Amino acid sequence: MASIVNDPNGRRRILFVAPDESRKAIRLGKIDRKSAEAIARHIEALLAAKISGQPVTRDTAAWLANIGVPLRQKLAAVGLAEAPHRAALGEYLDKFIANRKPSLAPNTITNLEQSKRRLVEHFGADRDMSAITPADAERWAATLAERYAPATAGRTIKRARQFFKAAMRDKIVSENVFAEVKANSQANKERQFHVDRDVIFRVIEAAPDHEWRLIIALSRFGGLRCPSEHLALRWQDVDWERNRFRVDSPKTGERWIPIFPELRPHFEECFELAKEGAAYVINRYRDANANLRTTFTKIIRKAGEKPWPKLFHNLRASRETELAAIFPIHVVCDWIGNTAAIAAKHYLTVREEDYQRAVQGGSESGAREAHFRAQRLAAGNGADSLKTTQAENDTTFVPLSASRDENTTFHLIQRAKRSSEIQIKPRETFRCLARLAEPNLYGLPRRGNPPVAYARRQSSPMSSNTSMSRMSILSCGFMNAFMER
Repeated sequence: MASIVNDPNGRRRILFVAPDESRKAIRLGKIDRKSAEAIARHIEALLAAKISGQPVTRDTAAWLANIGVPLRQKLAAVGLAEAPHRAALGEYLDKFIANRKPSLAPNTITNLEQSKRRLVEHFGADRDMSAITPADAERWAATLAERYAPATAGRTIKRARQFFKAAMRDKIVSENVFAEVKANSQANKERQFHVDRDVIFRVIEAAPDHEWRLIIALSRFGGLRCPSEHLALRWQDVDWERNRFRVDSPKTGERWIPIFPELRPHFEECFELAKEGAAYVINRYRDANANLRTTFTKIIRKAGEKPWPKLFHNLRASRETELAAIFPIHVVCDWIGNTAAIAAKHYLTVREEDYQRAVQGGSESGAREAHFRAQRLAAGNGADSLKTTQAENDTTFVPLSASRDENTTFHLIQRAKRSSEIQIKPRETFRCLARLAEPNLYGLPRRGNPPVAYARRQSSPMSSNTSMSRMSILSCGFMNAFMER
């Protein structure tokens, strides 16, 4: 029988008599009584199995398989269990990376190898992984901070967490000693650089051949990851009729990208010069050992430009910055192949032209616009109110009730267009009109019924077949001449 002994400061140990009639003790440290009793029951089961030569019960076998390394080592020391397998750091990391080579991109494997090398250099290839403590992990992180940039050190720490998390699943270590080690952000704003269009056009002109021109154009205007996505591109992926091409990324999977005007001439040039039966778009630079970065640096200098940080990544980031200023971010991320959070952290930059446009008043904020609207509404322009009253009493005006829903307002006026042949401005025109139906949008009290837009028919000899009309919108006394004249 196993008995529990209470030691000072809440510590406990289990005493029992081994099969050779020697007295043994297993020190549990600080542990509650209930947990100690559960361990004692399994120790009794292990003793019974050892004395009788029978296998242990299913419950005890499951418990033994799931206990941590320290307790298993204590059981092994008294002869109740086999010692846990000792995993050397270098050997385990080699197996970890080898098992993932079929499913990971070559660059990802290279990055894992770099992190493994930094761990082995500090701890040694023969170091038992279970012997590495959280304090050892903190000291290693401090060494990284001294030798590498913050982004590099942070990325290495995160990969060390990945290694030890896998070792926990394999029951090699009982805890992830890197879990609480702080990893710096991998975003390095100092290395972000926006490559202007004029610069990249000069670089493309300096390229030695048509394939290099397409590689540069795909990086800067297609936002492709170089070289993995360039080398995976096939001619069968180019849909000339729909003006788009498919990218099968080893990192994020399949996505479709428009054939932007900046890309089409380079696609066409490579297609015309491609050999008969060529499957891949890029053929001359498919060697895995080819260093595109070195050649690209020479091309940049030949164009009279200074190489920028992260040569290919900043081309891709520059394109996403341009597109994000034109298209919704979810559309841009679908084309580029990342998420909005990643784009904001690692890709999007503020350009000089953004400041210039702001100074020139090219982009008025929504808050300022709302402020001026509220001022006009509070002023209660008498002339506009008179025009609205006249519109209500004039039979030449057609009432169009504004809706809270922009789409509903649009379709309502579209019906008026079909029935009365009213010339309508594009859909964006009605956003302001639809917002007028929200009474508290700008913190204003609701007065009377929802706003009403009036369309006045004015004959215009614009067509010989139909009598076209133009529309003027008056709503709430200040939406005059809202439509295109």
